[in-house]
Amino acid sequence: MSIKPLVILPDPLLRQVSKPVERFDADLRKFATDMLDTMYDAPGIGLAAIQVGEPLRMLVIDLSKEDEPRAPQILINPQILSSSDERNIYEEGCLSIPDYYAEVERPADVRISYLDLDGKAHEVAADGLLATCLQHEIDHLNGVLFIDHISRLKREMVVKKFKKLAKDRPPSRLAV
Repeated sequence: MSIKPLVILPDPLLRQVSKPVERFDADLRKFATDMLDTMYDAPGIGLAAIQVGEPLRMLVIDLSKEDEPRAPQILINPQILSSSDERNIYEEGCLSIPDYYAEVERPADVRISYLDLDGKAHEVAADGLLATCLQHEIDHLNGVLFIDHISRLKREMVVKKFKKLAKDRPPSRLAV
């Protein structure tokens, strides 16, 4: 078990577009396990690789409730194939923007393609919380944060707050 440090706003890494995963090997499997451990430890329901400092198109999610068995999902090189015109609003938060939540409107349904840890292609149709979570995490892979979906005034207030907090804490990533 290896808990990775989270990349926190205003770190510019969060705005970087992630690169596709090309190697499906033991290192990728270990990284997926580390991402899940980090997500569960936080705790959260989704985590993109960029949030732990790796600009790879990879995400993990688990929408199981506390009293249910864990149901981790690992999606590599995910793409949104289609989305509905119907919209849903969910209150979203983000492990990279701790303790801030806002209502975000997104398509209610999406169809996603992705690869698993063996490089096998899959497609999934998602609605409800799963659709919202997948869109939120795929946004991360494109350098987009959930605060980009709220008003400019609210977004600027959040960024200003986190810039001030960043001055008062040590860096979230250590150079090795």
